[in-house]
Order: sequence, then C-alpha cells, then structure tokens
Amino acid sequence: MPLKGPKSLFLRFVELALLYGACLLLGRLAESRLHGAPYPQSWEFYVIGVCLFLVAAFPGFIYRYMWRKDH
Repeated sequence: MPLKGPKSLFLRFVELALLYGACLLLGRLAESRLHGAPYPQSWEFYVIGVCLFLVAAFPGFIYRYMWRKDH
C-alpha cells in the first residue's frame, strides 16, 4: 500500500535499519554455509559495518535529493 505524501525521517531510519539487518543476516548465513561456524564479532565490527553501509548509500542520497531536478 503506497504512502500518501513524503516519508518521515523516522520511517527512513527504520528502512535503513531493516536493510542493514537483512545484509547482516545474509552475510551471517553465507559465512555459516561456507565456513562452518561464524566467526564471533565485537561491537567494532558493527560500527564499521554501519559506517560502510551509510557510505554505500550516499550516492543514492545524492541522486535523490541533489542531482535530480524533478522533485
């Protein structure tokens, strides 16, 4: 069901968190299938992962809000 009007900032953060969680789950599944037991991670791994995820999402932000002229 499409939303009426623009998305709220909260909804965008929830969307980003769900996508990050899906990527973590996919990576964990791939690691456990290919290498047996997954390697235990500490909090630094997740902080760096969030930062890399945000850097990878930045070109989409630039295209959506700064490059396109039709919004």
